[in-house]
Amino acid sequence: MAQKYATREEDYSKWYNELVGRADLAEHSGVKGCMVIKPYGFAIWEKMRDVLDAKFKETGHSNAYFPIFIPKSLFEAEETNAEGFAKECAVVTHYRLKADPDNKGKLIVDPDAKLEEELIVRPTSEAIIWNTYKNWIQSYRDLPILINQWANVVRWEMRTRLFLRTTEFLWQEGHTAHATKAEAIAETEQMLDVYSWFAENYLAMPVIRGFKTESERFAGADETYCIEAMMQDGKALQAGTSHFLGQNFAKAFDVKFADKEGKLDHVWATSWGVSTRLMGALIMTHSDDEGLVLPPKLAPIQVVIVPIYRSEEELQLITEKANEIRQKLNALGISVKFDNDDNRRPGWKFAEYEVKGVPVRLAIGPRDLAENKVELARRDTKEKSVVSLDGLDTYIQKLLDEIQQNLYDRALKFREENMRKVDTYEDFKQQLEEKSGFFLVHWDGTAETEARIKEETQATIRCIPLDAPDEEGKCMVTGKPSKKRVVIAKAY
Repeated sequence: MAQKYATREEDYSKWYNELVGRADLAEHSGVKGCMVIKPYGFAIWEKMRDVLDAKFKETGHSNAYFPIFIPKSLFEAEETNAEGFAKECAVVTHYRLKADPDNKGKLIVDPDAKLEEELIVRPTSEAIIWNTYKNWIQSYRDLPILINQWANVVRWEMRTRLFLRTTEFLWQEGHTAHATKAEAIAETEQMLDVYSWFAENYLAMPVIRGFKTESERFAGADETYCIEAMMQDGKALQAGTSHFLGQNFAKAFDVKFADKEGKLDHVWATSWGVSTRLMGALIMTHSDDEGLVLPPKLAPIQVVIVPIYRSEEELQLITEKANEIRQKLNALGISVKFDNDDNRRPGWKFAEYEVKGVPVRLAIGPRDLAENKVELARRDTKEKSVVSLDGLDTYIQKLLDEIQQNLYDRALKFREENMRKVDTYEDFKQQLEEKSGFFLVHWDGTAETEARIKEETQATIRCIPLDAPDEEGKCMVTGKPSKKRVVIAKAY
């Protein structure tokens, strides 16, 4: 009997966890809270990384690498940042093990190998980077510094979920230094634009661009910009952040520069990042009960060809045609897999590539060759059609663009259907219990009201949309004046 998996409607969390395994993306490791990203999952991450890396370089940034360990004194230098991450920090106190004299074959920490100063395993890299920038910056001629690094970070999590929240995860973190406040703000906004461009054009995931409330800002930032996306269960997922750090880190590490008149001033800073959390966003935005649904631009395999045959002679003829199709599609930049594994039946292969989210599947048998046609199935709509082998390459090229756009349009339609304006707190609480989605509400701007909403409903203010129109209103909780609606939702 075939194994029964959870559906999105029955148990969304279980559906997600099972799908990550079924699609061979990742699995839990022998280290509690950490994951193994398997080849197929890493191939998707590599495509994300390559697109973003090219865009970062296009916008003037260079890659570098900084240590994973941060001396505790450096980490403490910017107090707000240190306090914000303190509970998530892993700390190295010793540098050596030795044999346990009382338990043969076991090791113990060598008490004589205690570090003079504890090392923090980076939860983020502002401290070590700004300590380094101090040596790089003397005058305005040294600015701007536009650096990005691809790295791993560690944030000790009590409750983990593959891709969405793990103790160790992969990300990129940009860290830039500027001579003026205006330049730093422009950089912060530019990188938010890069993230929203990537989310919408590659993940096919519509996002709301906004900035965080003061209590939700990155620790040590003057302003945090973000992109928020709606998953298929109506919950929000923060998909990327870009922080205007002001002069906070420059002051903490005494990073000054001499301007053209020789006057000394502290440098202005930004940081910005996205992580393997985008993998979770990709899964939850588009996938269904049958498996992954991948946007063509991020699919490791965009087209799979499955031969249907009974004899070696038939397979040979199909292989010749499949290789011809593959060469033409490869010339158009389309990735193709010809699955001629004779250990698996066609039905198994159909199910396997459906689970893996391959956008287009072609099935070719001897009769198809004789009639100069092929059966084509598209993953997003599950539609099947018979198409001519003549001009198949250009047909598929256009079809992949159509699938990419369809996924975005479908996700946007879902978000629009699940955005609700609410004016009273009672109505908000009732709708939150009955429905999922984003709620547009008036808020009085106080941390007290924000904390009350979170405590009583487990929903949070996701962002204040950048394009929110001015609208006179009253806070749904306190009745105090408000000029803009904010987005509130339950979130990952």
